[in-house]
Amino acid sequence: MQLTLKVSLPDNAYEVTTNLFTVVAWERRFKRKASDMATGIGIEDLAYLAWEASKHHKVVVPGDFDAFIKQLVNIEVVEAVDPSPFTPAPTEGN
Repeated sequence: MQLTLKVSLPDNAYEVTTNLFTVVAWERRFKRKASDMATGIGIEDLAYLAWEASKHHKVVVPGDFDAFIKQLVNIEVVEAVDPSPFTPAPTEGN
């Protein structure tokens, strides 16, 4: 899964895209599987993904996750891409 997140700070906003590394880091930190995101994802989850993705893309952010959260004004998902190469099987009526 790849997410493009819009990160809003008091003085600027930027978009950042997650990758496999950032999702694995999220799984390790929260002891959940990426497939759990389909059932719901919290703001802390989004913030963590944005924090890791920002560091990966060389965006200067605090080294401490809580300090990053304190700076956030808003965070939102701009785009979600499911890289599944499979087309869902037809169902009755479709």
